[in-house]
Amino acid sequence: MNQVTLGLEVLLAQRTGTLKGDRVGLICNPSTVDGRFRHAADLFSSHGEIELTALYGPQHGIRGETQDNMVEWEGFKDPRTGVAAFSLYGAVRKPTAEMLDRVDLLVFDIQDVGTRVYTFVYTMALAMEAAREHGKRMIVLDRPNPIACHKIEGSLLAPGNESFVGMYPIPMRHGMTIAELALMFNKEFGIGCELEVIPMQGYRRNIWFDETDAPWVIPSPNMPTLETAIVYPGTVYVEGTKLSEGRGTTRPFEFNGAPYAGSHEVAEHLNGLGLPGVYFRPHSFLPTFQKHAGRLCHGVQIHVTDREVFRPVITGIALIKAFHDLYGNEFGWQDPPYEYVHDRLPFDVIAGGDELRRQIESGASVREIADSWASDESAFAQMRAPYLLY
Repeated sequence: MNQVTLGLEVLLAQRTGTLKGDRVGLICNPSTVDGRFRHAADLFSSHGEIELTALYGPQHGIRGETQDNMVEWEGFKDPRTGVAAFSLYGAVRKPTAEMLDRVDLLVFDIQDVGTRVYTFVYTMALAMEAAREHGKRMIVLDRPNPIACHKIEGSLLAPGNESFVGMYPIPMRHGMTIAELALMFNKEFGIGCELEVIPMQGYRRNIWFDETDAPWVIPSPNMPTLETAIVYPGTVYVEGTKLSEGRGTTRPFEFNGAPYAGSHEVAEHLNGLGLPGVYFRPHSFLPTFQKHAGRLCHGVQIHVTDREVFRPVITGIALIKAFHDLYGNEFGWQDPPYEYVHDRLPFDVIAGGDELRRQIESGASVREIADSWASDESAFAQMRAPYLLY
């Protein structure tokens, strides 16, 4: 077990002077805790040297108030601290001048999961833009990448396909921590705010979340476990199809299927591909909400047998391709919108362009698809290098 001191803990133990004399706004959610599960909003509000004047919540809220993608809460006062709280996932995603008039600096501290489409990193990016535009400082507190930082996988988001689930050309599995992303966003992609990051202590790039002593608090309602996070870079693509990605079950993103499929047929097809570090077990499940709610779905559960060699992105694409190839007449791409993008297929929004969908539709092999990412993965490895902290 690796003892890791979170950025939040480093700030409170060694760096509170950087907040002294400033009105502080905290961007947070339920995962914003220290090693003793104490929430940063509570720690800040009771700290004699920190003047906490505003809270800002990403998708799903400050204390985890909302479940799904589209409907969010409006501004209110946090009942525990009495501090004004604002949503950064409703009609407004970038803090406005009015939202920021009570703060001098913004502190961002939210657990990321290491996947391009997870919205929290773009809440951070938009807050950084707002900080620059309105003359505020920004501090980002670092946390572990749950799926480790030594692997990169997937194509880069193509120009013209930017959205709130992909603002910059990074691969689906980027292999960076939240503070490293902040540094890269700020310089490489031209945000240019007054930024300070507070790294962790004791962290190494090749360790997984369960190899640290950091507390796991679900960062969003359908990311309940580390196992979910490990498969998510691949099965998040299933959101862009009419297959169920297991929302409404106890294993979202691990269960995948549809009412028309044959679970053994799908499993045998996928296991026959010889993908590394994974076994597809035939499984049927009954979603209680979202796609196919109340209908029995047949497909597979993804069992990761060796996470060091497991390639989640191509595994998720292989799964989608299996349903597409086996059940072409019944398989379908999900209809818009997706994260408020109304003019593109959700799958293309998630994939960061239409090339991947066209590869699947044209019959490209799993190997050909994975090989087509090599140049993007190599280019990103070089681009991110100056921003790595560990």
